[in-house]
Amino acid sequence: MTSHPYQNETVFSRFSATAAARPSQVFLRILPEVARVYGCAAGDIAYGDMAGQVASRQSDLAGRDMTGMRVGLFLFNTPDFFVNWLALNALGASIVPINPDLKRREIEYILTHSEMAFVIAAPQAPQLLTDACKALCLPMIGPHDKIEHVKIVSDTAASATDDAPMDEEPASRREAALLYTSGTTGQPKGCQLDQVYFLAAGDWYAGLSAPFDLRPGLEVMLTPLPMFHMNALAYSVMAMITTGGTLVPLDRFHPDGWTKAMRDSQATIVHYLGVMPSILMKRPADDGDRAHQVRFGFGAGVDRKLHADFETRFGFPLVEAWAMTETGAGVCIAATGRERHVGSNCFGTPTADMQARIVDDDGRDLPDGTPGELLVRRAGADPQFGFFRAYLKDPDATAAAWADGWFHTGDIVMRNHDGHFFFRDRKKNIIRRSGENIAALEVETVLMRHAGAAALAVGPVPDPLREQEVACLVVPAPGVRAEDLFDQLFALAQDELAYFKAPGWFAAVDSLPLTGTQKLQRGALQAQLVQMLESDQLQDFRHRKSRRNRAAG
Repeated sequence: MTSHPYQNETVFSRFSATAAARPSQVFLRILPEVARVYGCAAGDIAYGDMAGQVASRQSDLAGRDMTGMRVGLFLFNTPDFFVNWLALNALGASIVPINPDLKRREIEYILTHSEMAFVIAAPQAPQLLTDACKALCLPMIGPHDKIEHVKIVSDTAASATDDAPMDEEPASRREAALLYTSGTTGQPKGCQLDQVYFLAAGDWYAGLSAPFDLRPGLEVMLTPLPMFHMNALAYSVMAMITTGGTLVPLDRFHPDGWTKAMRDSQATIVHYLGVMPSILMKRPADDGDRAHQVRFGFGAGVDRKLHADFETRFGFPLVEAWAMTETGAGVCIAATGRERHVGSNCFGTPTADMQARIVDDDGRDLPDGTPGELLVRRAGADPQFGFFRAYLKDPDATAAAWADGWFHTGDIVMRNHDGHFFFRDRKKNIIRRSGENIAALEVETVLMRHAGAAALAVGPVPDPLREQEVACLVVPAPGVRAEDLFDQLFALAQDELAYFKAPGWFAAVDSLPLTGTQKLQRGALQAQLVQMLESDQLQDFRHRKSRRNRAAG
C-alpha cells in the first residue's frame, strides 16, 4: 500500500486530540444575537464539553455501519452543525452541506446527484426541503434524533470512497465532505474532499509566519461565512481545531452589529468577503471602529480603492488570499509577506511547496507583467495533494481541470518582477456576487422557460458593493411589453433560484451578439452589458433581491 501523508488521521481524530490536550479551552462561542436567530443557547462550549456531545451523538447515529455514506446537513452556524459533522466523521460518513438559500429544484439536484443516504435538518428547515425529501423517498431526521428507526434506502459507500477497497486506503484519504460549486455547464459540480483536504487546510493556516501566525490556544476567530463554503468549513474550523483556538460563527454579516460582534466576541482574527469592507466603509466612523482586539482580517476581494483606508480606520490589516474549493490548501496563496501591495488586488506569492504558471490561451508561458490564466499544482511527488479528489460523476470535467498535469483555475492573473500575483479577471463564465459563484447558463436555462422571451442571455456587470451583479439582456417575443417581461422574469428567477442568482439588471434588445454558427459571444455580451450599464440603459432590480423575499416552500 502506498504511504500517504497523515495516514489514518481524520478531522475527528484531530479534534479529539485537541480536546484531550485542551479540554477547558473554548471551542465555540455563540453570541446572544446569533442564539436569538437560531433559537439555541448562547455562551461558550469547551473542547471537552463538545467532545462529550459528539460522543453522545455518535452513539445516536451508530445504528448501522455508516462508513462511506453521504449524509446531507441542512444545518446552520450553530453547535448542532459541528456536533453532527464531527460525529459523522467519526463514523466514517461524508457530509453534504446544503445551502439554505437554494430552491427546491436546486436542492433536489443535490439530493439525487450526491446519492446521500439521509438528511439531518434543523427545525427551521423550510417545507420545500421536506417536500423534496418525501418526493425522493429520502429519510430526514432532526439534529438530535436517533437513526435506529430510520430506514436507509440508498447505500452510497462505493460512491463516497471512489470504489477503493476500504482496507487498502488510509482513513485520511477517505471522503470527508462533498461541497457543491457552480460550474459553466449550468449544474453545480460536486467536489469530493477527503480528510487530507481539511487537515492540510488547518496546517497551512497554523503555519503562517508572524505577524499573521496563529498563537496556540489564544486565537478567537470570528466568521460570518456559512459552513457550506470551504472558507469557513475548511479554513476557519480546521485552523481553530489545529491550534486549540475559539471559533465564533455568526448567522451572517450584519453591518450594524459588526463592530459590536468583534468587541463582544473578543475576536483576534476576522474572516471577510470583499463586499464587507465596502459596506462598513459607507457607515459613519465612530469610537467602536477600534474598540476590538483584532490582529488581522483574512479574506478576498476587498475594493482596492478602499483597502488602505479601511486598515487606517479600523486598525488592522486585511490579508488578501487566493484559493478555490478545488485547490483547498494544496495551493493557497496569501499576501502575508513583508510587502502586501495594499490597494492593488495583490494576493501574495506562492510558497515553496506549490508551483504556478501564467499562460495564454494556447498554454504558452507568459512573461512577468502580462496577464494570463493561472495554472497551479502542488510541488513534489503528488501534484494533487490537498486538492479536491474529483468532480463527482464527472471524470471528463476532472480530467479537463487537470489537463497536462496542472490545475486550470480559469482566473486571469498577472505576476510582477518580484513574483507577487495580482488578480485581474475570471476566464470562466462565472458571475461572482458577494462571494457566491453563479453559472450564467443555469440562470439562462430557468429564464428561457418564459414564453415571453424569444431569446436572452445573462452576464456580469461591475457592482461597487458586491464585486459583480447578474445582468440580463432579453429579446421580447412579438407583442410582449418589455417592462412586464422584466417583472415576470425576475419573479420566475425568485421562484426557481436562490435569491442571489436573480438578475439585478434588465434590458430589452433587438438581438444578442452571436457567432456565425449562432452561438452566443460571451465576450461581446459582457462588453455590451458594461457599456449599457455605463450609459444608463439597464433597468435596476437590485433593490428587489433579498433573502426575505425568497419563497418558504
